[in-house]
Amino acid sequence: MIPLRDNIPSRTTPVVNYTMIGLCALAFVGQLLEQSAPQPSLVERFGMIPARVFHPERPVEIEEVVQEGQYLVQRTRTAAEPPFSPWLTLLTCIFLHGGWLHFLGNMWFLYIFGDNVEDRMGHVGYLLFYVGCGVTASFAHLFTNAASAIPTIGASGAIAGVMGAYLLLYPRAMVVTLVPIIYFLQILVIPAPVFLVIWFLLQFFQGVMTITSTEAGGVAWWAHIGGFAVGFLVAGVLVAVGETRPPVQQRRPNTEHMSAYRYPHRRW
Repeated sequence: MIPLRDNIPSRTTPVVNYTMIGLCALAFVGQLLEQSAPQPSLVERFGMIPARVFHPERPVEIEEVVQEGQYLVQRTRTAAEPPFSPWLTLLTCIFLHGGWLHFLGNMWFLYIFGDNVEDRMGHVGYLLFYVGCGVTASFAHLFTNAASAIPTIGASGAIAGVMGAYLLLYPRAMVVTLVPIIYFLQILVIPAPVFLVIWFLLQFFQGVMTITSTEAGGVAWWAHIGGFAVGFLVAGVLVAVGETRPPVQQRRPNTEHMSAYRYPHRRW
């Protein structure tokens, strides 16, 4: 399910949300520029490698396949070291991404849900909240994959925290969503709690499945789970102590011009 927009207007310009998107974009441009370098190192230096965090004195060995002449050769090399304590990579890793789909997907979800959370928390509060959710998500992945030598990158955990807060702050919101149904892409208006709970359950079940696996590579499911849970809880505490602005009036989502369209797509 791909969210297209919600029906919650924002009273203020989400400067912090735009800044986070901008920082991630700058970091991603840096990653693209260094692809032509003999040995790209941004992900290794600023990504969070659990094995290195817990044992900074030990070099991290990375196995890779490289082409030498006409042959593919597997070799082992030592990962590039971070310029500071490995513990700080729990923060720096949330600004890096693993490719165009990873980057664009994360930034789109942050654009859809982040402005309304910032509107309720205020600029400074939202900044602390976003960074805190990102670091907490990194901790969740760190302790569930303590021996992993795979660099962990991505803003998904921080954005999961934003989505958890959105669920609590806007329980009656509606989300215009692009949903694949068999051979068609259908645009539906879905209650935000339904969208967000389905998303969270998918993360949870995938995370449970990785418990018995020897190496949980590819997606940091527990970072998503931890970020979402912390975001929901922190938002609840802020509301309880009166540290959030009152909600704005919801507007009715206008989908009349889209309801008749279906877009065929290819199944890969």
